[in-house]
Amino acid sequence: MRGKSRIKLFIGLAIALFAIIKYCASSDKNPYTGKDQHISLTPEEEIAIGLQSAPQMAQQHGGLYPDNKYQAMVDAVGEKLVTNSVASESPYQFDFHLLADPNTINAFALPGGQVFITYALFSQLENEDQLAGVLGHEIGHVVGRHSADRISKQGLTQGILSGVAVGSESQSATQMAAVIANVVNMKYGRDDELESDNLGVKFMIQAGYKPEEMIGVMEILKSAAGPNNVPEFQSTHPDPENRIQKIQEAIDMYKTL
Repeated sequence: MRGKSRIKLFIGLAIALFAIIKYCASSDKNPYTGKDQHISLTPEEEIAIGLQSAPQMAQQHGGLYPDNKYQAMVDAVGEKLVTNSVASESPYQFDFHLLADPNTINAFALPGGQVFITYALFSQLENEDQLAGVLGHEIGHVVGRHSADRISKQGLTQGILSGVAVGSESQSATQMAAVIANVVNMKYGRDDELESDNLGVKFMIQAGYKPEEMIGVMEILKSAAGPNNVPEFQSTHPDPENRIQKIQEAIDMYKTL
């Protein structure tokens, strides 16, 4: 039995080590943010994933909103943000979609430049600057390559978890490793949100919008979410008050440049 345990341990270690080596081998500096990342996907693959997934995502939210005037507004603001920012230097194909969903207050971006905002959120916005805040944040996710980064990180943690499961005879050890991996991945999610807020502020200023209006967007999201008693470390998004503070810091920083 002891010999079998050692073999399982070595196999588990090999699986985990392979995942770590694969992750570290894909190290590269993001040319748009300057951040070091470990991403195995190419920009072309990101674009393909986004284009392939876009119709399904639209269908999940009731399709596209039928009012062409509102869609044109979303397109114009999105294109202005892209044209006046580093996003225009990227290989990504930015398309902006107003979804018909009247109930879900949300906006999101797929890899490669497919950006979505629901009518439920759009209808809550008070001005064009707030719309720019929402779209600027989502453009930040795209140029920050956050989806691709998350895919790589999840591959790493899944590989390590598989190694622990194979090499450990302790169910509690495997469960603890899963809990730790989940917390780590949520932390990456919060960091991505804060970076996108920062980039969104920068893109708004470059395009001539009032970055202070992004704080108004945070207030709308905070009101829509209602009371939240979940500790920040257990959430994929930062606490709204922390986001507002970081946004104000970004405003102060970029306005002095």
